[in-house]
Amino acid sequence: MSIQPEGEDLRKAVKWVSEERKLNQKANLQKLVQEASLRFNLSPADGEFLARFVRQEEE
Repeated sequence: MSIQPEGEDLRKAVKWVSEERKLNQKANLQKLVQEASLRFNLSPADGEFLARFVRQEEE
């Protein structure tokens, strides 16, 4: 079962972070989340969701 993020910008941010991780598996997740939040103009709540989502995906 997968959790689908709501909102187009959040979906784009999740996809972008995933692609960046494929290119550089040692990339700092926190920095990627911060960059995605700025790049896709995420709200603080969406940024928190993205951070939790990528942490869960890593586990």
